[in-house]
Amino acid sequence: MNRYFQHPRHAGATMVDGGHTRFRLWAPSCDTVMLEVEGHAPAPMARRKGGWYECVFPCGSGARYRYRVAPDLAVPDPASCYQPEDVHGPSMVIDSGAYDWQYPRWAGRPWHDVVIYELHVGLMGGYAGVARDLPRIAALGFTAIELMPLSEIPGGRNWGYDGVLPYAPESSYGHPDDLKALVDAAHGLGLMVFLDVVYNHFGPDGNYLAAYAAPFFRADQPTPWGAAIDFRQAAVRTFFEDNALYWLMEFRFDGLRLDAVQAITERDWLRELPARVRARTEPGRHIHLIVENENNDAGLLRAGYRAQWNDDAHNALHVLLTGEDEGYYGNFSPAPATALARVLAEGFAFQGETSPVTHLPRGSPSADLPPDRFIIFLQNHDQIGNRAMGERLGVLAARQALRAAYGLVLLCPQIPLLFMGEEWGSRRPFLFFTSHTPELGRIVRDGRRREFAGFSHFASPETRDTIPDPNAPETFTASRPCEAERTASGHVAWTAFIHDLLVLRHRWIMPRLSGAHAMGAQVIGPKAVVARWRMGDGAVLGIALNLDAAPVPMADALEGRCLYALPQAADMTADSLPPHCVMVRLTEVHDE
Repeated sequence: MNRYFQHPRHAGATMVDGGHTRFRLWAPSCDTVMLEVEGHAPAPMARRKGGWYECVFPCGSGARYRYRVAPDLAVPDPASCYQPEDVHGPSMVIDSGAYDWQYPRWAGRPWHDVVIYELHVGLMGGYAGVARDLPRIAALGFTAIELMPLSEIPGGRNWGYDGVLPYAPESSYGHPDDLKALVDAAHGLGLMVFLDVVYNHFGPDGNYLAAYAAPFFRADQPTPWGAAIDFRQAAVRTFFEDNALYWLMEFRFDGLRLDAVQAITERDWLRELPARVRARTEPGRHIHLIVENENNDAGLLRAGYRAQWNDDAHNALHVLLTGEDEGYYGNFSPAPATALARVLAEGFAFQGETSPVTHLPRGSPSADLPPDRFIIFLQNHDQIGNRAMGERLGVLAARQALRAAYGLVLLCPQIPLLFMGEEWGSRRPFLFFTSHTPELGRIVRDGRRREFAGFSHFASPETRDTIPDPNAPETFTASRPCEAERTASGHVAWTAFIHDLLVLRHRWIMPRLSGAHAMGAQVIGPKAVVARWRMGDGAVLGIALNLDAAPVPMADALEGRCLYALPQAADMTADSLPPHCVMVRLTEVHDE
């Protein structure tokens, strides 16, 4: 096998020559560890330096096994590659070289080509279900899909952020080779595939690490999910570095999106990861590492990470479109147009200023960074599903204003992302859902309802009781994309609208994006901004946006070829912007 298609992991089960498998476990809290392979007598594992246990056993692909770490406790492998019986069941040995790749020479696409389609695999019918929908996604103009986390979860209904076995692709979605087939099929259509990975916490059900590897966690650094993962430990750092390389090499993902990196306490590990990935993967292969980072740490974007999800852009646009001002929208409601102008000109709206909500400094300077270091979106899984009722923006905002906002998002030099269903203007909710045990499900339901007590609409217990129960199967079902909705006439028209914008992006924006930089942005009305960028070929891209229901004066008119206008350009005058309007113009070098 090509050495770039396999990563020698420090932990877990690795098949070796002669029908044997090597098992390695970091269990510094144990005095002894026994390997229990189904159908065989237990075998003692040899203790090595640093708390490692190891043995080579005569078994191969398909063998099911556990580690007995205490007389009354046998656990799955924390580096399990497959959990056919869920998080508490035995792990299975997998032949990582069994899949026959159809597009082994695929090298990815450059970052300036990227248009992301975020999706939840379970809602789309598992790995095979997603694969069936890839031709439609590619035909619309998307160039990458981003999968919400796939680490094994308890049950089959979960966003993925409650995963506890980071190497095991969720078994209810299919076999690991089915996931490889999905990635392979995407590559055959010219689509990159990114994976959302969670390195900041483990879920509440099925995580046995503390029982045999207590140093994996540090009690002195609390997080919203409990004790922090201790990245000071060499074995912990290696565990997650190996995990990143495992997905990128064995599954051929084109990139990773690291969830909530502000909760990873050791910043040096984060800063070192991109270089380690580059050193181990093929020369010339396009691999893109993305972060979600509430702290707006621009330094990571100078340390090898390709881009950050730009929540500031979303929040400013959301306030402009809906007028909402509760929760974190309170950071943006005093002057949303000013925040949007800064986002378009400099990347982050908060670059060290004090948050009106938390009263703490947030962010760092980002004006030197190119616009493609920021991923812009109007919706994603968080921004829809973390609402109490999971409403999509289509039921919250005026339709014409929303159309204008998409003109900005899909034609500006930041990298656009859409969430599943958004491309046809879905009005179905995307809710928070789980499949926990009944007791844990009640805890999650009640805790979630308490979280919304501070919002005016849910101030009373009666209204909070209307918030859907995450553990109810119907909550999952209500979130599933609806084929009948997608093919209804109004939604078909919305799909055509999105497709037309992406055609324009492919033709006019992508070829000029590399080397682009902002020239500035100005507020010209309560909900209106004008922004300009010098593109990589020297052309000037200008976008004027008015999300207000009233026209606004525009003293400094945009020049050049009109790429897109809503309403039609004939309805515009040089000195004003109509209501709910976007205008996109390009002045090419030979036009200046």
